[in-house]
Amino acid sequence: MRTTKRSKFAAVAVGLSLVVAACGDDKESTTETTGATETTEGSTETTEGSTDTTEATETTEGEAPAEPVMRVTYTLSDVAVWNDGTPITVADFQCTYDAIMNTPGSLSTTGYDQITSISGEGSEVVVEFSEKYAPWRLLFGGLLKADATPDCMDVSEAFDGGISYSANEWMIDSWSAEQLVLVPNEGYMGSRTPGVERVVFVPAEDGPTALKSGAVDFIFPQAYTGLDEELADPNVASDAAGSGAFEGFYFQSYEGPFADPVFRTAFSKSIDTQAVYDQIYAPFASGLPLLTCGPIAPGPYCDNAFEGSYDPEGAVALLEENGWTQDGSGMWVNPETGEVPEIRWMVNTGNTRRESTQEFLIPKLAEAGFNVRADNCEALPCVFETRLPSLDYDMAMYINTVAPDPAYLRTWGCDQIPTEENDFQGQNSNGWCNEEATELLIAADAELDPAKRAEEVKQAIALMAEDHIMLPLLQFPNVGAYRTDRLDATSTEEIANYRAINNWYEWTDVDGDGQIIIGAEQFPTSDCPNPITECSNSSWYVWLVSFPVLPGMYETTADQEIIPSEFLAGEAVLEEL
Repeated sequence: MRTTKRSKFAAVAVGLSLVVAACGDDKESTTETTGATETTEGSTETTEGSTDTTEATETTEGEAPAEPVMRVTYTLSDVAVWNDGTPITVADFQCTYDAIMNTPGSLSTTGYDQITSISGEGSEVVVEFSEKYAPWRLLFGGLLKADATPDCMDVSEAFDGGISYSANEWMIDSWSAEQLVLVPNEGYMGSRTPGVERVVFVPAEDGPTALKSGAVDFIFPQAYTGLDEELADPNVASDAAGSGAFEGFYFQSYEGPFADPVFRTAFSKSIDTQAVYDQIYAPFASGLPLLTCGPIAPGPYCDNAFEGSYDPEGAVALLEENGWTQDGSGMWVNPETGEVPEIRWMVNTGNTRRESTQEFLIPKLAEAGFNVRADNCEALPCVFETRLPSLDYDMAMYINTVAPDPAYLRTWGCDQIPTEENDFQGQNSNGWCNEEATELLIAADAELDPAKRAEEVKQAIALMAEDHIMLPLLQFPNVGAYRTDRLDATSTEEIANYRAINNWYEWTDVDGDGQIIIGAEQFPTSDCPNPITECSNSSWYVWLVSFPVLPGMYETTADQEIIPSEFLAGEAVLEEL
């Protein structure tokens, strides 16, 4: 078994004068940011209001810094103010950059590793890049407050106990294993005025029961067969909308049985995804068909590269051509080891849909000669904080919740694989390495022409299909449900947003208790509060913690667009140099 990311990170912390480390998680899914490479040291911190250009990337001694090829100029608006009344400045941008690039266990550095300098004065912040970077709007999506951060170069301990500041409409009031409480930010200067005195999040694995019993006012459950019936109640209203989230099977190819491309290909060809769709998804898919795009939702980057992936006869022929034989029980035997590979299929315990998929598919795979066993554990911390980031599985099934930009695909690059050598940095949780695909994804991120970028992304996805490293299943519908006798949440159209339930400020109290109680399927525990490390691998963490309090320069819409946030005076200015 591999050293897990969390245990490795803890070991690093102990080696650093007994410094306590932070941790990480997901929504029965993962939230992708962009990938991570090696941390880059050598950056320095600017002081508030500085006009000096700060070198942001490391250079070899005696070597001149790379000339920038792209510049983004942000003009901050009048509402870009922290809760204590101090303005957001270039120092906060620099601190965020330093933390992302240098903190041990930083989850995502891609894009930031192209930055050569951060400078500015007053309300203007200028960021220069060594390469053209198409998804630049996704950067600086959660600014850290520089003067509240003891060491911007290492924020491993900075958030123990939570995030003490905010520039958004909410602030964290308290956070324990039982509940997370947000209250209005009294220093907030924007237009999103909260309509209630507080929002309370509580664990609610069985959301419909908690909702109908009155234990919670609102739930955001994953769709599944029978959900409509479970929500049937005269006091419950619900809505659903297609989202940018998608579920799939993922084959860990860094080590283990699927490191063998022949075995992995044959296994993938033996899975009838249409049968899985008909059995598991069709009853609740709201008309959404089997997903064949790959690890991305339908749209301009979909070429249906995974269509027609089921080929059991081809799987048998491939194995036999490469010397595989079947033992007396019909299981395929590795010609090199003489053993039947065991495939550990990991899902989060308690997810009925995924456990039902295992019950349906494992016997069929056994008939095809594959020895698959369920190897499940709890969502948090086991699956999403520990085993998935550490590649401690063979096959997994989960939902990816991604921003409306293909930038997250960069996490599939060879240089994004988390290993002991790079302190488990990176979000390539499949461990897949295809140099051609990596180059295409790098090129796509540097391509500012949308049409050319789309073609490069499609080519990379085609290589994913060719290498059989995953199987897409369904573009997931998001569901929101609430009690009409407790809450007015009629503006649930935001459930399709990547930021999900982000418009609580519009909701109003009906029963007079002055609060909204939201049930969280995967409650983010306060023992993993860090927005820079693997904590932010969790959808529920970013929805309930970092999105509500950390200001971002851009935000997403329910129409899958990326627009300037209220902290900008308008669209940032992009220049090619």
